[in-house]
Amino acid sequence: MREQYVLDLHEVDATQVALVGGKGAHLGALSRMAGVRVPGGFCVTTDAFRRVMAGAASIDGLLDRLSRVDPDDREAIRTLSAEIRRTVEGFPVPDDLAAAITGALARLGGQTACAVRSSATAEDLPTASFAGQQDTYLNVMGPEAVLRHVSRCWASLFTERAVIYRRRQGIDHRTVHMAVVVQQMVFPDAAGILFTADPVTGNRKVATVDAGFGLGEAFVSGLVNPDVFTVRDGAVVARTIAAKQRAVQALPGGGTQEVVIDARRQEEPALTDAQAVRLVQLGRRIEAHFGSPQDIEWCLADGEFQIVQSRPITTLFPVPETGDRENHVYVSVGHGQMMTDPMKPLGLSVWQLTALVPMCEAGGRLFVDVTPRLASPASRAGLLDALGKADPLVRDALETVLDRDDFVPSLPDTAPPGPPAGGPPAPPAPLPTDPAVVTALIERSRASIAALERDIRSKSGPALFDFLLEAFEEHKRVLADPLSMQAIMAGMDATWWLNETLQEWLGEKNAADTLTLSAPDNITSEMGLALLDVADVIRRHPEAVAFLAGVEDDGFLDELAKVPGGREARDAIEGYLDRYGMRCVGEIDITRPRWRERPGTLVPAILDNVRNFAPGAAQRRFEQGRQKAQRMEEDVLSRVRALPDGDRKADETKRMIDRVRTFIGYREYPKYGIVSRSFLYKQALLEEAGRLVRAGVLAEPEDVFYLTFQELHEAVRAQRVDDGLVRERKEAFRSYHALTPPRVLTSDGEVVTGAYRRDDVPAGALVGVPVSAGTVEGRARVILDMAEADLEAGDILVTAFTDPSWSPLFVGIAGLVTEVGGLMTHGAVIAREYGLPAVVGVERATLLIRDGQRIRVHGTDGYIEILS
Repeated sequence: MREQYVLDLHEVDATQVALVGGKGAHLGALSRMAGVRVPGGFCVTTDAFRRVMAGAASIDGLLDRLSRVDPDDREAIRTLSAEIRRTVEGFPVPDDLAAAITGALARLGGQTACAVRSSATAEDLPTASFAGQQDTYLNVMGPEAVLRHVSRCWASLFTERAVIYRRRQGIDHRTVHMAVVVQQMVFPDAAGILFTADPVTGNRKVATVDAGFGLGEAFVSGLVNPDVFTVRDGAVVARTIAAKQRAVQALPGGGTQEVVIDARRQEEPALTDAQAVRLVQLGRRIEAHFGSPQDIEWCLADGEFQIVQSRPITTLFPVPETGDRENHVYVSVGHGQMMTDPMKPLGLSVWQLTALVPMCEAGGRLFVDVTPRLASPASRAGLLDALGKADPLVRDALETVLDRDDFVPSLPDTAPPGPPAGGPPAPPAPLPTDPAVVTALIERSRASIAALERDIRSKSGPALFDFLLEAFEEHKRVLADPLSMQAIMAGMDATWWLNETLQEWLGEKNAADTLTLSAPDNITSEMGLALLDVADVIRRHPEAVAFLAGVEDDGFLDELAKVPGGREARDAIEGYLDRYGMRCVGEIDITRPRWRERPGTLVPAILDNVRNFAPGAAQRRFEQGRQKAQRMEEDVLSRVRALPDGDRKADETKRMIDRVRTFIGYREYPKYGIVSRSFLYKQALLEEAGRLVRAGVLAEPEDVFYLTFQELHEAVRAQRVDDGLVRERKEAFRSYHALTPPRVLTSDGEVVTGAYRRDDVPAGALVGVPVSAGTVEGRARVILDMAEADLEAGDILVTAFTDPSWSPLFVGIAGLVTEVGGLMTHGAVIAREYGLPAVVGVERATLLIRDGQRIRVHGTDGYIEILS
């Protein structure tokens, strides 16, 4: 293909990012839109950039060195990137390329003042804007100056901030190329930025306009604060007029200068309300053209708006698609499941197919539409109460939405007055406080899983998917088992009764935290204690300990067996994996690697247990917890008996203590059953993936993770997969990691944040939900990946979320802080089981608390003090 070095903007469209970069492609598309004014100009293409770079052999060595630099080594990046820029700026522009650029410039008018703007191929994309990562030069005059500034734009691909941004986004420096946009300079009366969605709340129906006098660089660079207009439904609903003391203006001979604005004009608005509304109307047309909310740079000259850039707003969380124009309120599933990372399409679709309520997807996360239950007075209070107990921030956010009278209209209850035909349904029989109930439920679950494991072995091809659809129905039947639901609620209700009643009667806060220590039948706490038993076996064999300390991959178990004591150590790990190997961090997504698939994940926790505990620690901890709970029970009952009507109250309290200890442990078992079933689904689906790879349909088995269950079914039937779809899904999944999932989201795209609204905590304290009583002071260990844990006795774990797979770490810590969670989420239940002071739901805890800081966790009162 013949190389193209220069293209007029009118020759460019949005599909040509590879040739003219993101900015050039967007400007080309804008210049084709009727009624949108774009300053005339041309693009120096990436062909020109590659031509220049190919002539410089020294660049390859510098890029190799840059790719090997630690991304956190800012000084090394600063030094190398500066050297690369100097090298690029020193390249002579080849004569034919220079002639093409000056020829295009002559068509604009040889001495026309120009804006020379970088346009990288990884810039202004739907998933990463790269705004401000490369350079722009204003009021450049004359061919020589334009050529010099084109070279500077090429070099700006390697500014320190651009290099670091690409590293964080996982983009290879060699895959990004630089085009340059040269446009006629606009000398505006006012300029600024229009966001067609609120960049803070995400509300798609609200637009904000930032405006200042002169060139927009004045407030882009932070020189002045802009005027801010908020526009909704064709009207300015709020405005803030800043004192604009300075502006940036063009100089007659080229370049720009900072000027002082006349005092009489400083507090005049840069735009009228009518102009702000007209600009937003233009922005809405541009948004519709590109199909997503836009960040638009604009200029106002001679009463007309000119658009000098439009890029997607990449920080907005996507809105679930509904196909209607009604208002909806969505609640995050991930916050309730203690897993807020994005999920791959196969994981999303399998969870949706096995869930008891409909779920929708956005940004790689799942949400439940709670609008109907909020709209009905009969269900609203119960919904708010249940969600509030799980996560107070969700309840507060929903109440914020309900306070807006027009968003969720209150619907009349549809049920007619009086009892339904045939009389009211009989209430379920009271559940006896009998451990045999839990034993029977566990046996029922094990039998169902065993049947699944037996029957799935003979299924393959399309027949496997028919079988799985039936298995998913059995999955839901097990989840919805009324007896199982009763047992879970019995434990939770008893917990709430004890906490509320004993605080009222005795002033005892969170009494159930201690009363439930070492409760029986808690599969998740047993999992943590069982890893202590594994450590007991391994501790006896120094060679095995030394071998594990050097493990770097997941194929170590066979090699472990070859060292002295290694066979016993391997058998202990294998036994643990037989019982718990289906678990992993983020286990609700079946595409996540399980411990059985990556046993190396457990090695750091095993070694921590070997180092930090003496033999027999599991049994001692369990017995200590049981005795502490027993002493608490005796103390509480004694104090209650001393109250008026004490014997009756003590009998009632004793019944509730027995009830909570009977049922609270079972709270964890249904999740264990779900994950056990899901691993069997995954193994069968990966066998199908292997067949597709052998048939040449897929490049690698894990590609099936980027297909939905339904798409994978069709791929197996048709023996065909759209490679482009898999690539697109991989890129989308990568981009979802940069998004912060909201607890509550509206169909307007607004992220509604809740608040704790407390005034009873010390100044500067971080507030959360108290879920496990006690106060502890220690070193904060901020850990985002369980496999990288390196804990010592007395450390306090600070992390984003803890699903059940984190429980092996709980045996070795002194306290817990998480960003996500509530009173009955898994991390809270296990923290209470182990007697760890814990506060969850602490917004941005992993950012506000630094690794190694000393902190004090107030698990009874729900706040954290940072001590150093």
